[in-house]
Amino acid sequence: MVNPFPYSLDNKRYHTLYYHLKRLFPERRVGKAAVDAGFTCPNLDGTRGTGGCSYCRSGGTEFAGSSALPVREQVERELLRIRRKWPDAGAIAYFQSHTNTYAPADRLRALYEEALAVPGVCGLSVATRADCLPPDVLQLLGELNRRTCLTVELGLQTIHEETARRINRCHSTAEFLAAYRALTERGVRVCVHLIDGLPGETEAMMLETARAVGQLRPGGVKLHLLHVLEGTALARDWRRGALWPLGREEYVRVVCRQLELLPPETVIERLTGDGAGEYLLAPRWSRGKRAVLAAIDRWLAEHDTCQGRAV
Repeated sequence: MVNPFPYSLDNKRYHTLYYHLKRLFPERRVGKAAVDAGFTCPNLDGTRGTGGCSYCRSGGTEFAGSSALPVREQVERELLRIRRKWPDAGAIAYFQSHTNTYAPADRLRALYEEALAVPGVCGLSVATRADCLPPDVLQLLGELNRRTCLTVELGLQTIHEETARRINRCHSTAEFLAAYRALTERGVRVCVHLIDGLPGETEAMMLETARAVGQLRPGGVKLHLLHVLEGTALARDWRRGALWPLGREEYVRVVCRQLELLPPETVIERLTGDGAGEYLLAPRWSRGKRAVLAAIDRWLAEHDTCQGRAV
């Protein structure tokens, strides 16, 4: 059977992360080893803002390791987890929690090198903000990019400044574009994070964001569903009826139309986020991740479309 899309090995109609990693590392499977290196965020400590983005419980994630453990030990534990599924697999060390370039370059170098020194680690992924990439950090990332498989993940979420103010992002789209250019000029692969269903955004606005990001032709994109989590500013808005999360059918349609606007060469690294189960208030349907992904596949097939169709 011929795949309906060239950048897929499993009949998907978008550029899968599995396809991307298989091309980079054809000899073995590669997973993500999530790391919490104990960083904070300028949107938490008062440098740019306080409280973090309105959808964020603490600026971090429940899926990374414990910052109380050394980076090396976190990566080794993650490798054991990955290898329970794929014996002899490799791993990309994923600095995931908070803002992972928010420290002096010499400290960052030590942490990144600690992760890369773990046997089995074959790359590095660093999640950060556009306003946390000073020249010495950019120089470090450019150097690492010449030595290993590096991705820098930039949280944009939306191109719309009014929405950015509503969610307390505390950096501008212009800052994002400057950071994106600075990274790509150094040959660094960038993965852009977008969130669908942000307060006040229409479907047209979400598509406008995808179109603008697609024109940059990034190495990767992560599409997230907005989750309402206990302990966040959004939770207060949701409880008083000022926020209505997307329904599943609406989210599926928006994502599929966004895929049409993204270049075929851009890797789709995520199509829906994982809301922390014990804190997730809404939408509850998002807990059925497999069903959401299957619905996306059906929509693309039923409409005979695929990633990049509208580029």
